[in-house]
Amino acid sequence: MNNDQLNYNNTAEEAREGSIKDTMVRYLFHWKWFVLSLVVSLTIGFVYLRYQTPLYEVSARILIKDDKNGGVLSETSAFEDLGILKTNKNLENEIEILRSRALMTLVAKELNLNVNYFVKGRPLEHERFFDSPILASYFLKDSGYVPNGNWQIIVGETGFDLLSADGDFISKKNYGDNIETDFGKIVITKTPFFSNYYLNKKMRILIYPIDVAVDNYLGAISIYPTNKNSNAITITLRDPIADKAAAIVDNLIKQHNLDAIADKNQVSKNTANFISERINFITGELNIVEEEAQNYKSKNKLTDIESEAKLFLTSGDLANTGYLQTSTELSVADFMLDYLGKSAGNELIPANLGLSDVSIATQINEYNKLWLEKNRIQKNSTEKNPVVESLNQQLNELKIGIKNALINLKNALKIKLRDLERKEAEINSKITSVPKYEREFRLIQRQQQIKEQLYLYLLQKREETNIALAVTVANAKIIDKAYSDGSQVAPKKKMVYLSSLMIGFVLPILIFYFLDLLDTKVHGKKEIDDFKLAYLGDIPETKDKNKLIVVENVRSNMAEAFRILRSNLEFLNNKTPSKNKIVFVTSTIGKEGKSFISLNLSATIALANKRVLLIGTDLRNPKLLQYMNLEKRQGLSNLIVNQELSIKDVIFSSDTSSSFDILPSGTIPPNPSELLMHSRVKQIFDYARENYDITIVDTAPIGLVADTLLISQYADSTIFVARAGYLDKRLLRIVDSLNRENRLPNLACLINGANYKKGYGYGYGYGYGYGYGGYGYGHEKEIPLWKRLMKAW
Repeated sequence: MNNDQLNYNNTAEEAREGSIKDTMVRYLFHWKWFVLSLVVSLTIGFVYLRYQTPLYEVSARILIKDDKNGGVLSETSAFEDLGILKTNKNLENEIEILRSRALMTLVAKELNLNVNYFVKGRPLEHERFFDSPILASYFLKDSGYVPNGNWQIIVGETGFDLLSADGDFISKKNYGDNIETDFGKIVITKTPFFSNYYLNKKMRILIYPIDVAVDNYLGAISIYPTNKNSNAITITLRDPIADKAAAIVDNLIKQHNLDAIADKNQVSKNTANFISERINFITGELNIVEEEAQNYKSKNKLTDIESEAKLFLTSGDLANTGYLQTSTELSVADFMLDYLGKSAGNELIPANLGLSDVSIATQINEYNKLWLEKNRIQKNSTEKNPVVESLNQQLNELKIGIKNALINLKNALKIKLRDLERKEAEINSKITSVPKYEREFRLIQRQQQIKEQLYLYLLQKREETNIALAVTVANAKIIDKAYSDGSQVAPKKKMVYLSSLMIGFVLPILIFYFLDLLDTKVHGKKEIDDFKLAYLGDIPETKDKNKLIVVENVRSNMAEAFRILRSNLEFLNNKTPSKNKIVFVTSTIGKEGKSFISLNLSATIALANKRVLLIGTDLRNPKLLQYMNLEKRQGLSNLIVNQELSIKDVIFSSDTSSSFDILPSGTIPPNPSELLMHSRVKQIFDYARENYDITIVDTAPIGLVADTLLISQYADSTIFVARAGYLDKRLLRIVDSLNRENRLPNLACLINGANYKKGYGYGYGYGYGYGYGGYGYGHEKEIPLWKRLMKAW
């Protein structure tokens, strides 16, 4: 990297540091606004926290039991051989069930969440839940009415004053009295939490529709998987009362478990009802057969007929046993077909009735699983749900398949039964020696045994079903009950105060930043640098009404500023070869202080023992004599017009220094531009160059008239005065254009009225150079601490 690049980088870095420092100084000037903004912001944050109801969070964790994915031994595994308690739980489905309106409605009704109690406090109301001193019970006129009301009461020992929501007195009531409303009546009673603390206190009772409470808590509750590798679910809820939130979460888990148990028991209950009906029917038939056997023996005076035919019947036992089993299975198949024929398609099919065809049992189990799944989905949906329609179609297909399988089984059993009857006929032919009574009684006894075996079989199945009902457990196991650590989760005080501090600090910065963006005025060196114009320095703002500031033995900040301007001007003039310099002082528009600068710059140079001539060429609006508190006299315009006047006739010396002469503007002419084009103007400037070390020329504003440009050829250097906070920075384009066209020679800009307190420009202190603020010479104010710190930085 060469030296030029290094110098450029160093200059850019210094410019950035200077820009940051200048910005900080400008903002620190407004420190009172920052303090006010912080105080107001923190006060708003405090008031916000004061009037916000604090929220507390409770959370609970449950485990959804799933024998396939869970790793938890099922409590019903000992009864899986019954084939009734086999289930498959899905985590996402359980979460949706927990979020359902049906479960939250049960919770809201059980905990009366649509009835709220508030105790008046300062500044907020405080809600009561379990510890409410009163209890409000409402009774609707009929199911078409919706509870909705807001009342206030003043608590008493035996009664209370009933007020409207606005505090208007309605009536005086005793505890337990009926209060008539539009939707029904309300009864207010005391609870065990009633105490003298509540006497004469004002409470508010709010009753609203149960659906509103359900919507509120469904929107506030959060249910999500604890992690992706387990079947655990986390349930969280925020509420102003931690105990209330815990009660809601715990009750929601309870309602979920009860709902899951009810779903599981539906198959068993349906099977139990079916078995009970068949037992009642078989009991009646068995009684008829037993009574027929008894009457047959009594009528024919028979005792032990079987002992007489024992040898003949031994060979028929096996055939008889097969016949009984086949008949029983055939009856069960008939029962099943009869049940399916009567079923409307919205009931479960009895399972595990002992049919020999395993495929039928499998289809029945599949049918029941699909039916339960459809029922659970339909609780939170409608028949038109695509999933429900798909399940209905599958159920219909399974039902048809089950019927066809039962018919096929029945036909097979009939064929088998005919074969058994044929075998039995062969055996009967061998016992022709058995009396007629034996044969007839055998028919009666056979019917009795069939009915009896079927009866015992149904009794066994009923017991199995009752056992299944007794051991049914819920899907969810509670890992952690609803719990809160008691810490407030909203609003967060630290966050509110931190936000208030940030807003209080950033808001003034943004305001001042946007004000800077909207500000089009020239304030300091930055605006001059934007146009790449030469910068001569700046003169601080003054409140002194005396326009001649620089006099001998004065060491004020203003005087020091003009001394530095004098030094900078000498450096500027060194660029021109002329020995005695002529310096023009001009501006873009009027009232920018060019006459003030010309006067005091001339006085400052005169203090350096140099002969100085101040010429007023602003013939339209002369100010020099006014600033020096002198009356009007002849000057430049008179000298040009009156050939008899000499230059010495109109030049006079200043009271402040004998080396400081002044040539005023003179009488205001009607044609100033034409006068400045007169040949005698050149003679005047030649005289000034020959007799004075330096000539300062107070000219007219270049942005308003062309007077200055008419005499610009006589200037060695040009000081362009821009008044801070007054000149629009866009007018600097005129100066930039004149400079680029070299119409004003050796041009440099001077900022007049720089406000150092606001961070613009430079301050001047005792001695030399630049500094923030200034010490003066024994009578200036001490520089503020923050400015000294910025200077050190």
